[in-house]
Amino acid sequence: MTRIYSLLFLLLFVSAANAQNDITVKGTVLDVNTQLPLELATVYFTTVKDSTVIEYANTDKNGVFRMNIKKFDKPVFLKVNYMGYQTYYEEYKGLTESKDFGKIYLIENVNALNDVVIKTEAPPITIKKDTLEFNAASYKVRPDSNVETLLKQLPGFDVDNDGKITVNGREVNQVLVNGKTFFDKDGAIAIKNLPADIIKKVQVSDFKTKKEELSKQESTSDFSSINITIDEKKNKGYFGKVMGGYGTDDRYEANVNLNYFNNKQKISLLASSNNINSTGFSMDDVFDNMGGGRNSSGRGGNASSGGGGKGITQSNLVGVNYSDDWTEKLLAMGSYNFSNTVNKNDSKSNEVVFQPTGNNITQSESKTRNESTGNNANFELEYKLDPKTRIVVAPKVNQSRTNGISSSSSDTVDENGEALNKSDGSSISEGTNTSFSNTINFNKAFDKKTRNLSFVFTNNNTDSDADALNISETIYYTGITPNDLRNQNVKKRAVSDAYSADIEYTEPITDSLRIRIGTDLDWKSNSNDQKTYNFDEATQSYSEYDSRFSNYTSSVQNSVTPKVGVTLQKNKFTINLDSRTSIVKFDNYSFYQDNATDLSKKYALPFATALLRYKFNRSKNLSFKYDYSNALPSANQLMPIVNLNNPLNTIVGNPDLKPIEKNSVNFQFRNYDFRSRSGYSFNLKGDYYNNDIVSISSFLAGGKRETTYTNISGVYNISLGANWNQQIKRDAQVLRYGVGISGNYSFDKGFTNDILYNSKSVGVTPKVYMSYDYGDVLTIAPSYNLSYSESKYENYLLGQTSNVVHRVNVQTTSYWPANLIFGNDFGYTYNSNISDGFKKDFFLWNTSLSYGFLDKKLYAKVKVYDVLNQNQSATRTISATSIRDEENTVLKRYVMFSLAYKIGNFAESKKGGKRERGS
Repeated sequence: MTRIYSLLFLLLFVSAANAQNDITVKGTVLDVNTQLPLELATVYFTTVKDSTVIEYANTDKNGVFRMNIKKFDKPVFLKVNYMGYQTYYEEYKGLTESKDFGKIYLIENVNALNDVVIKTEAPPITIKKDTLEFNAASYKVRPDSNVETLLKQLPGFDVDNDGKITVNGREVNQVLVNGKTFFDKDGAIAIKNLPADIIKKVQVSDFKTKKEELSKQESTSDFSSINITIDEKKNKGYFGKVMGGYGTDDRYEANVNLNYFNNKQKISLLASSNNINSTGFSMDDVFDNMGGGRNSSGRGGNASSGGGGKGITQSNLVGVNYSDDWTEKLLAMGSYNFSNTVNKNDSKSNEVVFQPTGNNITQSESKTRNESTGNNANFELEYKLDPKTRIVVAPKVNQSRTNGISSSSSDTVDENGEALNKSDGSSISEGTNTSFSNTINFNKAFDKKTRNLSFVFTNNNTDSDADALNISETIYYTGITPNDLRNQNVKKRAVSDAYSADIEYTEPITDSLRIRIGTDLDWKSNSNDQKTYNFDEATQSYSEYDSRFSNYTSSVQNSVTPKVGVTLQKNKFTINLDSRTSIVKFDNYSFYQDNATDLSKKYALPFATALLRYKFNRSKNLSFKYDYSNALPSANQLMPIVNLNNPLNTIVGNPDLKPIEKNSVNFQFRNYDFRSRSGYSFNLKGDYYNNDIVSISSFLAGGKRETTYTNISGVYNISLGANWNQQIKRDAQVLRYGVGISGNYSFDKGFTNDILYNSKSVGVTPKVYMSYDYGDVLTIAPSYNLSYSESKYENYLLGQTSNVVHRVNVQTTSYWPANLIFGNDFGYTYNSNISDGFKKDFFLWNTSLSYGFLDKKLYAKVKVYDVLNQNQSATRTISATSIRDEENTVLKRYVMFSLAYKIGNFAESKKGGKRERGS
């Protein structure tokens, strides 16, 4: 706790020190003829030398602007921009003291001649109520750059080495293109594949759900949303890139990215095929689909190198994205994705399971091949019934088929090395899954401002079938547990249907106070049917029905949830309170070994949320959120069905389980200086649980477990994070650096062999990062983070565990000499607690060299993955009941040669009988 207070004191000290360098500038913007104030005019200061924006603000309803900015002792321009008026600008020697600029008059544009258009200067930044808008043409990037490169140039934006975007310290979780999704919500495909030179504007606002967007409610999210608008002159034509490569060990990759734009109509085609663990459409300009390094954010690689998968994956993907305004009232967009992936993996593990009577040690090996084929389509229609009424329909259809082959073996001994059990098994499985979901948003606004009626209906229907052949042999060397021999055909079918309706009415009491009343209606139905047949030697077929491994369960849940909410919004703060109570009827049924069981329960579950946001100014704000919620146990946890699927672990439900009660608090503070692109942030979050559901296991002789579920109370976890970053710019040189720290503390309870234990765990992860850019020539980005974790146990055989992991990464990219791109990613990972037999550390170095021909339309490239041939996938997982070390198949060194060709053709903008004259 002392460390937390010290950190808070440091943040307050830094804030106070920065405040001493601030000055205040203000003024009033008026129409020169009417003398009336101009609201939402953009007022900004730029340097005279290179037009870099220093600070900006909007005028209020009285035409007044006010800015708190840092002192600046070099010549600046004061500029004022307002739609329909000529841009006002005046030069000053600097901004070294507070100043009142008094009344600033703007002159309205008057077209004296019909064939003359007066062209005003487009400001680099415009503020439109709750939206921040950047003029892309004001920020220079390389001609062949993508949108990600453009975003890095915008004030307040930061794109880290993992591709995460933040704006003024807030993370971005949605990227739109002309107000519509481009394949995916998070925008990774858009920012990697769209060229920067077709972008006209980048707009930033608080992220809103579709309901909040339609009803013009305040955002309840802590995330930001970006909308990229395409230049009208580049909005008619086509562009794209085709790439293909082949390498050693029969490694290959191919990508196609084609885009056709015709004003409101946009069609994009993406296709990808590779066997280098890349399962998405997002590519890096330097390394394409190669995993590891800068591509570690889910685009490939292995668990050890930052990727998310195990084994080696062959992937084939095709995607089509479509959007159009069919009429002025009807807007449409949609996408279709086809995917086929084949994953092969060999795994071995060593697991120590703690028991009061002595530890068990299990060594396992497995070999798997899993294939998945999917077809996913989604569509969205938005219809404007009238200026105040809109309806949005968004259906989604997903269909997938899977098949897999696996074999495994394991041996378990006690801590003295005496054999307890041995298990060998193999399986062949296939399955299908079909789902349909739909959301209908209806919103009606009224003449009175903020009076609103909204209705949201959603459904989600899923049907899945699985068919598997399982052959296994489990031998117990001690105790009286009989050996387990299986040769089974298991058929499973699961059906799930969910429907919900949300109706809400908002009534303004005053300009700043609103109340909301409404009701949620929910209906859910789930059924699971498992039939197991043993192999009949006489008929040589799977025809013997086995009731021990067969069961049927179903559940129906109905709930009615009346709710009420209050929002108070002032200039600097927003308070949002919500309360609701769910009246739930939960009916469960099971049939197992000729016994039918009915279990019906009724609940009254309260929920409450309180949100407070305070904005000191545009870049400094804090938020506090409290959330109280309840969650029901699942039907599998409740019903007394015996699950014998795992020969070494028998599981049965507990009908006496209570709902999980959770209390959460979340505090966040951000302070970001727009001009210097520097700032700091702090967050603190805590969760406290009553009646949390945990598993409780009893160990039999021979190492077999019997498991059920129970409630425990008084467990909690606390996490905190802090980050500080700074930017220094000198001519063509830009240095960004920062430090961050995240930490967590948790108090947990659990059972092992029916004995209750307590655990206290602490983890801390400090990091330091830097990037250096020398114009368009060189980029260097080193980073380092340390992860330390420690757990202490009470009333438990294990006393304490700890672990240290070091990660170092350096990314370099050189664009010199002309047409040559040389990239390197170098990483080092060390894990202190990997057990004997698994390597504790490894290096991963990837390199890429490419040369551009035909005015940089054609690129020839050679890449080497894992230059040192050291990549590995050794991981350690520590829990309260076990320590598990695991190693999986990884992609090893290969060399890839590839060619990439860029295409593009945009229609020339029409030039009629009008002349343009700059103001």
